[in-house]
Amino acid sequence: MSEKQVLLGMSLEEMKAAFKQMGQPAFRAGQVQAWLTKGTPFEEMSNLPKALRESLRENYVDLPMSVHQAFPSRKDDTVKFLFSCLDGNIIEGVLMHYHYGYSLCISTQVGCKMGCAFCASTLNGCVRNLTAAEMLSQVLLANRFLGEKGHVGHIVLMGSGEPLDNYDNVVSFLRQVNAEDGLNISLRNISLSTCGLVPQIGRFAAEGLPVTLSISLHAPNDQIRKQIMPVANTWPIHELMDEVRAYVRKTGRRVVFEYALIDQLNSRPEHARELASLVGGMQCHVNLIPLNYVDERHLRPAAPEAVQLFLKILEERHISATIRREMGSDIGGACGQLRRSVLEGKA
Repeated sequence: MSEKQVLLGMSLEEMKAAFKQMGQPAFRAGQVQAWLTKGTPFEEMSNLPKALRESLRENYVDLPMSVHQAFPSRKDDTVKFLFSCLDGNIIEGVLMHYHYGYSLCISTQVGCKMGCAFCASTLNGCVRNLTAAEMLSQVLLANRFLGEKGHVGHIVLMGSGEPLDNYDNVVSFLRQVNAEDGLNISLRNISLSTCGLVPQIGRFAAEGLPVTLSISLHAPNDQIRKQIMPVANTWPIHELMDEVRAYVRKTGRRVVFEYALIDQLNSRPEHARELASLVGGMQCHVNLIPLNYVDERHLRPAAPEAVQLFLKILEERHISATIRREMGSDIGGACGQLRRSVLEGKA
């Protein structure tokens, strides 16, 4: 076999066919799949014959990713991971501990090409898409890291990359991570964030996947949004909002609007009132985000009192809203910060 195939991500039937070609009985595929679901490498699959383990190692890849380094926060239970891909690329993931359990923020691309002005992930562009197996590996490696402490029960696709720009792999990942013979994580415990790729939002609505759709909005109008999000030059805010309303009607699910508060630019009281008018009457929630400072961007976070006033104005207009709790700020918790510092030799 000239190039090793990745077993993780194969359906059970596909794996059985592969094992049949190796002259192995079908039940071995089920054994291997059970081990892979635990993130176990071939050499530790103790109920397999040694010869089979060696054959698997020679011809296949178990997990197409490994933990390059883990950075536990000194402030809370957050852990920032750097994951190594087989081709040498590095991506990030963030494990967060809440009262309801562990949540993992995963990446969907190596880097990002969306160019949002407040994000470090996009500074070096997008190298490539991640496969469904690579996304699944991030969850399995986090579970292996946790050991007896627990397991990932919630997932957010909000790490590096634009999930809907890697559409087919992301949808495949969602179906695999929800599979009953796999991790069986409820899709209702998964959030997917998009900067607003309008055609893909409509396509995603038809998939019938009850995940929580989060829209990275970050501005109440096109004039501001175009300054910080290049995607607004292709799909203006009225087209985005029309598609989001259609998504809510079709799926019956509440959407979340992500709004990073930037000093003066989008965080004044008039911006809050305009945002309330924009999303009013919709089945939605606004997640206000204290901006993470990125050296190369020179955007400043809004003052705490401005954040509180912004929230108050939304609530007075009966808009469901909260302020996101900051986690992992001492370990480069924001998207792309840690990976970039490692690539530049600063970490």
